[in-house]
Amino acid sequence: MAGKIFYRERIKVGEGEKKPRFRVIAVAGLDLKVFAEHLKKGELEKIAQTLDAELILLECGKEDDDTED
Repeated sequence: MAGKIFYRERIKVGEGEKKPRFRVIAVAGLDLKVFAEHLKKGELEKIAQTLDAELILLECGKEDDDTED
């Protein structure tokens, strides 16, 4: 793999909505600029496939869970 693309699901977008649900958080080992704030899963997969990169989904907490341990 040439690099890694870390992304997460947006919190305020539901499953049935027709809005892009994902956001790129970080990129490692690639020279990549992302100009869109939110992307669809298919768009992320196409970018990763073209760049021979691995997509890594970051698990996010609940919207209410702002407390730190």
